[in-house]
Amino acid sequence: MPNLLQGKCALILGVANKWSLAYAIGEAFRREGASLVLTYQGERQRDAVETCAAELGASRLLACDVSKDHELEQLSEALKAAPGRLDAVVHSIAFANREELGNSFLETSRAGYLMAQEISAYSLVAVARAVAPLMGGGGSITTLTYIGSVRVIQNYNVMGVAKAALESAVRYLANDLGPRGIRVNAISAGPIKTASARAIKDFSSILDIVATRAPLRHNTEPGEVGDAALFLASDLGRGVTGNVLYVDSGFHIMGF
Repeated sequence: MPNLLQGKCALILGVANKWSLAYAIGEAFRREGASLVLTYQGERQRDAVETCAAELGASRLLACDVSKDHELEQLSEALKAAPGRLDAVVHSIAFANREELGNSFLETSRAGYLMAQEISAYSLVAVARAVAPLMGGGGSITTLTYIGSVRVIQNYNVMGVAKAALESAVRYLANDLGPRGIRVNAISAGPIKTASARAIKDFSSILDIVATRAPLRHNTEPGEVGDAALFLASDLGRGVTGNVLYVDSGFHIMGF
């Protein structure tokens, strides 16, 4: 079934470089005919994301810091001008201070906790509110999470708690936006060597464990996540909302 997203427009927030999951999702969307709009946060990121946008054949590159309401408003206005509508949105944004990931969760600072929640969880709510008016024909909003939301993963700490809030937000947004035909889901990807993952202490040991114990006996590949996001954004996923889809070689089903 080729061209699953032919004629559709997708907004992808969170492309950092060609190794990011958002980039892999962009590749899958583009392969299936979608027109892409990418965002970047601040001038420091612009050059890197601009290169990715060119590689993905994106039609537009727009600035957006999801922690600033006025930039979300500007994003919404820019999208209304062109392309005028959205069919799919990918939210691939998360952040926590490095020190909050290195210390024990007990030592999490108030400021660090609030920052992780604002960027990693609340931003989905803010983005959904900004883009929903552009999805008059319905569509799909997909975010990215991790098993650290429901299990203790050593050194994941405050990010695990933020991902738990993110997954809860998915369910509430799915309920609010369902009457408009907008579906909201999350993909819980297995550990992958991305720039953000490398901030987690002893991350390589997690990769070794998954490769040994996951039912499929291999670590998650970016393309697997891209194709799962493609399913959720396409008409094949038209009956799916409020879900967390695990793309982790089956690791989440394993006990000791």
